[in-house]
Amino acid sequence: MSEIDNSKEDTNNTVPSDTILNHLEISVAESEKRVTGSLNLRDYYTVYLIEIKVTDPDFQKKVGKLTTVWRRYTEFEQLHDYLEVTYPFIVIPPLPEKRVMYGWQKISNDTFDPNFVDRRRAGLENFLLRIAAHPVLTWDEHFSEFLQQEEGWRESYKANGYLQLVENKIKSLSVSVRLKKPDPEFESVKEYGTTLSTNLNNVLKARSRVAEKQFNVHKLHANYGRVFSEWSAIEKEMGDALQKTGHYLDSLALSIDASLEDEELLADQLKEYLFFAYALQNLCKNHEMMQLQLEDAEDSVTNKNTERNRVQLGKTGLMSKLFGAVDTEEVREYKVSLLDQQIQDGVTTVNNAKDGLCDFTEKAKSDIERFQNQKVLDLRDTLSSYAFLQLKVAKKGLQTWVQIKDCLQSIP
Repeated sequence: MSEIDNSKEDTNNTVPSDTILNHLEISVAESEKRVTGSLNLRDYYTVYLIEIKVTDPDFQKKVGKLTTVWRRYTEFEQLHDYLEVTYPFIVIPPLPEKRVMYGWQKISNDTFDPNFVDRRRAGLENFLLRIAAHPVLTWDEHFSEFLQQEEGWRESYKANGYLQLVENKIKSLSVSVRLKKPDPEFESVKEYGTTLSTNLNNVLKARSRVAEKQFNVHKLHANYGRVFSEWSAIEKEMGDALQKTGHYLDSLALSIDASLEDEELLADQLKEYLFFAYALQNLCKNHEMMQLQLEDAEDSVTNKNTERNRVQLGKTGLMSKLFGAVDTEEVREYKVSLLDQQIQDGVTTVNNAKDGLCDFTEKAKSDIERFQNQKVLDLRDTLSSYAFLQLKVAKKGLQTWVQIKDCLQSIP
């Protein structure tokens, strides 16, 4: 079973748009463990080699024929955060897990474990391919720089103020929002995202438990193998058959390792859509924040109009009544004029908020539809591959037991 292959290149084939994948190939070719700091205080980290190979001769004017850059996982995180802030109306492709999730006995929790690092390398490659295949994200200038400029990219990220924008975005998303008029369509999408994440979370938990049980059961068959091999040493007529049976059982015990390694790759694809579900919820949260800004702007205009009417009618506030102050005609006119200007500014703010929300809604709905179409294709392939893998394991078990049966029946 190969890692997430480049056919997910074509994660957005359904969109008839030109993307950079029509002009070049992107891969995360290898990983490397590095160290910083002094001898007494060392900090180990992993870097990943991004390779860009141009396949379109006309495109070589913009990009060199072959470009390579090394990136840390934290830099991939910065790219992801930048895209979230810049394109709040897009279901941003997620990063692979930073630490082991849904682990079980055979899976190491060490983030420097070679198998985990290689799976994360494949996940980071898929992350870049998802971005490159997206009709909007593909041409982002910052993404292009990420693929080509090893030096200066991180500094550019900080200099442009994206770090502060990301921090503000995280704070705003953590605030609970209560809207007066929530959009039913986005409420439905948000609920779907929550349900999808719950379902995938439960599937991944169940899968890790099943994998552990499968692993343990198969490894227990090695005990059979040892016993039959030892038994064969004291038998004359039965010796050969018992020894062969022991070998077959050893083979069965070993066969589960490769199958479960392939299964981990499929589990990673399910995890990707678990993270996609969170991205879908974030998009809905972004919509809520824009809706809230519109409602706040409308409330402000309403309050200013109420205050203007009160001032125009000569009604005074509580403090004025307590201290016996009465506004003169000139003061009232000044206050009304000031409120008129504030109302006018408020109406402009409301109109801008409406336009922004309308534009966001249109773009978000389009991207949600794109995401849903791609999700069906990807999950169909992943779940079908999982079923095929289980069938393969079952066939291997059946074949082994048939061989054992024939072997034992051949005893004279």
